[in-house]
Amino acid sequence: MHKLVILIETPDDPLAFEGDWPKFLRLAEKMPGLIKETSSHVEDVLYGNYPISFIHELLFADAQATYQAMASPQGREAGKQLQDMTNGRIVLFTADHREDDLAHINQFRKQEEDERPEANPG
Repeated sequence: MHKLVILIETPDDPLAFEGDWPKFLRLAEKMPGLIKETSSHVEDVLYGNYPISFIHELLFADAQATYQAMASPQGREAGKQLQDMTNGRIVLFTADHREDDLAHINQFRKQEEDERPEANPG
């Protein structure tokens, strides 16, 4: 999968931002090829000095689908709404996205435990 990541700086008027956010979502959710989206309110910046307060991710099948969605009329309209509501105080980037679930991760943990010398006396 591939995703478009939006980092949003802390807005000057959080209430106005919250009021405008559903407008952006309605537009972004019409982007062709959208598979999934996530939103995260940043609670605490643990390291660094970037005034980020919100992260939004739009996931697509591949890079081509991501760029086609951004270039679509729906994508351009969503981008304009985002620029207007944030005064351009955002960072956008695309990323190759991979996920792993805990069941798969635990298979490797078990394999590592089985390969430890103390696990195989003899």
